[in-house]
Amino acid sequence: MLEAPQYSAAGGQRRAAFQLPEGEYDGTVNEAVLYHSVRAYLNNQRQGTAKTKTRSEVSGGGQKPWRQKGTGRARQGTIRAAHWRGGGTVFGPIPRSYRTELPRRVRQLARRSALNARAREGSLLVIEALEFEAPKTALLADLLAKVGVVDRKVLLLTDGLKRNVYLSGRNMPAVRVLPYTDAAAYHILWSDVVVVEVGALGGAAAPAEGEAAEDAAAAPKRAAPRRKKAAPKAAKAKAAPKKTAKRATKATAKKRATKASAKKKKKKGGD
Repeated sequence: MLEAPQYSAAGGQRRAAFQLPEGEYDGTVNEAVLYHSVRAYLNNQRQGTAKTKTRSEVSGGGQKPWRQKGTGRARQGTIRAAHWRGGGTVFGPIPRSYRTELPRRVRQLARRSALNARAREGSLLVIEALEFEAPKTALLADLLAKVGVVDRKVLLLTDGLKRNVYLSGRNMPAVRVLPYTDAAAYHILWSDVVVVEVGALGGAAAPAEGEAAEDAAAAPKRAAPRRKKAAPKAAKAKAAPKKTAKRATKATAKKRATKASAKKKKKKGGD
C-alpha cells in the first residue's frame, strides 16, 4: 500500500502518513501508455493552421521566361517553379487536423500510471481542504513555501472547482491548479510535485496531537442534556389541551343555566 506525506491547511506536516486508496494507487506504471497519452495530448494542442503556397497559387509567371530553343540555357516554363526564387513550395504544410484519439480506458490507465509514478518517488503530497476567502497569491505562495515545494513545478489538485484557489495560483508560472478529476497524465508528468486535497482522495485528514482526545471528551457532554429536556415539554404540550377543554365545557354549562333561569323569571312576571 502506498503512503503519502500529509500536511495541514496551514502548511504543518502531520506525523501520520496518508494511506492512498488501493484501487487507484496500486504501484503499477505503464510507460508505453504514458508515451501515447502525452503524444496525443500534445497533438491535440496543435492548431494545424500552417500553410504554404504551391506554384499554382503564387502570383506571376504567366508566360515562358524565354523561348524553348536557341538560347543555350535550360528550358523553363515559368518563373514560379519551385527552384526559382519566389516560386512555390513543394510538399509544404497545409491546414489539417492533428487530432489524436485514445480509448477512454487507455487515458484512465495513463492517468493512474502517472499518479503512481509520482507516489512511488515520494512526490505526491496530501493536504487538508483549502478555503480561501478571496484570491490571494501571497497566501498560496506562503503555503507552498511551508510545505517545501516553492522552487519546483507544482500541480495542485483540488476537491472540485475552487475559484479562489485557482485565481491565487494563476499568475505563478511554476504552479498549476486543477480539479482532481480534470488532471490528465501530461499535467501530472509536467509537474515535479503533485499536491492533492484530502477530500479528492475520498478520505479525511488525520487530526493533530491532542485534537482527537478533546473532541471525544466534548462530544457526549453536548448531546446528553438536550435529550433529557425534550420529554417534559412534550408532556406539558399534551396536557394543555385537556385543561382548556374542561374549562370551556364548564363555561358553556354556566351560560345555559343563567339563560334558563332568566326565562323562568320572565314567565312568572307575565302571569
